[in-house]
Amino acid sequence: MTQPPAKPTVAFAHLGCEKNRVDTEHMLGLLAQAGYGVSADESEAAVVVVNTCSFIQDAREESVRTLVELAEQGKELIIAGCLAQHFQEELLDSLPEAKAIVGTGDYQHIVSVLERVEAGERVNQVSAVPTFVADEHLPRYRTTSEAVAYLKVAEGCDYRCAFCIIPHLRGDQRSRPIESILAEARQLAAQGVQELVLISQITTNYGLDLYGRPQLAELLRALGAVEIPWIRVHYAYPTGLTSEVLAAYREVPNVLPYLDLPLQHSHPDVLRAMNRPWQAGVTGGLLQRIRQELPEAVLRTTFIVGFPGETEEHFKHLLAFVAEQRFDHVGVFTFSPEEGTPAAELPDPVPAEVAAQRKDRLMALQQPIAAERNAAWVGRIVDVLIEQENPSTGAMLGRCARFAPEVDGEVRVMPGEGGLCAAPGTLVPVRITAADTYDLIGEVVGAKAMVGDALAAHRPAS
Repeated sequence: MTQPPAKPTVAFAHLGCEKNRVDTEHMLGLLAQAGYGVSADESEAAVVVVNTCSFIQDAREESVRTLVELAEQGKELIIAGCLAQHFQEELLDSLPEAKAIVGTGDYQHIVSVLERVEAGERVNQVSAVPTFVADEHLPRYRTTSEAVAYLKVAEGCDYRCAFCIIPHLRGDQRSRPIESILAEARQLAAQGVQELVLISQITTNYGLDLYGRPQLAELLRALGAVEIPWIRVHYAYPTGLTSEVLAAYREVPNVLPYLDLPLQHSHPDVLRAMNRPWQAGVTGGLLQRIRQELPEAVLRTTFIVGFPGETEEHFKHLLAFVAEQRFDHVGVFTFSPEEGTPAAELPDPVPAEVAAQRKDRLMALQQPIAAERNAAWVGRIVDVLIEQENPSTGAMLGRCARFAPEVDGEVRVMPGEGGLCAAPGTLVPVRITAADTYDLIGEVVGAKAMVGDALAAHRPAS
């Protein structure tokens, strides 16, 4: 009796955001379950699945560059993700090495796509309107460290911001039931995850499509029973930060008081042009309420400069807003006109060099604010999730709760008294000893230091 031939190894190249990463992890899990070898090293495989990004022009160029480089190496390509959804047949026509395209709502078919490719077929597996959202039953092979995992609570977006192509690429919002999210969170807890990052396009709108109203507060309270020390929420839009949601942030011990609010701009005229007119009237008051109700809140935001029609007066309004609000973390992007979005057709484009100068001016304003916000942590003992260590020196690298993975700073940690160290994947108390613009520096402490600090805090002032 002859054995069936072993299934080949398939390599993966991942590009784009953490939502794309979760899709990659599901494809890896499905192929591994079906008996394929999977690898991150393209040299090990004849077939490479490239999960692409098409959010802005720079991301598209990186995706295309990756595809061309792999094609020149003689690889057969399966193009998945946003670029496949965006350009579809054009990719098959342009790249003879492309054997299949797989849309953002079709990655669950990766095994059958690969089998059809192996049989000599060129495959177009792209749904015109993506409707799929994975659940806890779909196999998943995680690519992050053991301690950190992303959990997609919803897919797609119902908003129609003038600059954004995401609804075209990923469809309207479709939320997972709370029970499904809880089941996956428990699976991840059993794998030793210490930090769970909840992701979707607009996480504060979670559940609106499923339950008739947003259910983020209920979801966070349910996740409070899961044994994961840190639960972080990405993309909190201002309109969804109700009193109930802020109360859940405050009252659920493992939900971090970290809010990532992609505000994009401050001036009402620019927000109206962005098709975000609802935002201008709520942002200032909301930020004040967040700070009252969540005094420990860490606030991150992103802005777009150089949007069509943005004047120097509009930009100065944004500078004043950032100076007043004193965010912990700020990301700044220059406007990228995306074909198929209303913003691409707007008059009064801002010259690229002016947009670049505005980005530099805004970041120059924010840097001393970020340094000051970091410096306020010097002297405190905080939990740090260790992610790397240098065995020869004992030095460690990690993050405290105020730093999200990939986008914020790090904590450089030195061994404590008696050579006290911690292994990657563990949470350890660290006294912050110094700060710079983006990072913190500290040393591991034991129970003695924590008790000393607690006693000092309760000792009456002389």
